[in-house]
Amino acid sequence: MVRRSVLFSPGDKPDLMRKAAMGDADVVVFDLEDAVAPADKGQAREAVREVLDEIDPDCEVAVRVNPIGLGAMTDLEMILEGPRPDSIMVPKTEDETDIQRIEARLEDADASCPVLALIESAAGVLRADEIAAVDATDALLFGAEDLAADIGATRTSEGTEVLYARERTVIAASAAGIDAIDIVYTDYGDTDGLREETTFARQLGYDGKMAIHPDQVPVINDAFTPSDDDIEWAERVLAAHTRSDTGVFEVDGEMIDAPLIAQAERILERAEEAEN
Repeated sequence: MVRRSVLFSPGDKPDLMRKAAMGDADVVVFDLEDAVAPADKGQAREAVREVLDEIDPDCEVAVRVNPIGLGAMTDLEMILEGPRPDSIMVPKTEDETDIQRIEARLEDADASCPVLALIESAAGVLRADEIAAVDATDALLFGAEDLAADIGATRTSEGTEVLYARERTVIAASAAGIDAIDIVYTDYGDTDGLREETTFARQLGYDGKMAIHPDQVPVINDAFTPSDDDIEWAERVLAAHTRSDTGVFEVDGEMIDAPLIAQAERILERAEEAEN
């Protein structure tokens, strides 16, 4: 399942949810947390359940519930009564017990939804590896804005104040063999800035990026889809590897060893996922 772009849509706006689900995002998140005012939570739960019952999208549909202890179980009780989403997103995940509580509730309802865990607090960053190791966890998502607020950092365009946490999250996800999804780029009108930041996220090892506006989706999808040049390089590397009887060999004047072979395999895997 490819998760290049993860687009959020307010849970109390049925028309926007339907439109988002018919778009080009790999994952659409019906949001019951930050996008919905406290007084509108009940209405939003009803709206999400109704839209889930109506749509038949090609993308993965997730529901972001409220944090553990602040409405998550009420959200699940309502959502699981009707057609189930493809996955459940848990905000402000601070340790593995948060995911285990969601996992237990899903098992009680005989629901097999994978869990997408948002890492957006100091506690969550420090326990990212434990959160990623829970069987139900299928992706870690890094939330820089909430983390900055939690630790009292000032957000900057360079992002150095959250770089350690950003790297720790992707490493924890990689060690567990699950997806890592990068931060939201809040200036949705700045296409060049989004493209630059998404390229950097890919260089860090992220598999995808969160989006808050549909216009961000094509830029993100493109950045996480291997280029024709990358694919051709990977094919040449793997073809030469098949012919070679040594651990190190040359392709286009470049010495190729095991890490570059693994990189070539990953490029072709990503290209295949993007086509499906």
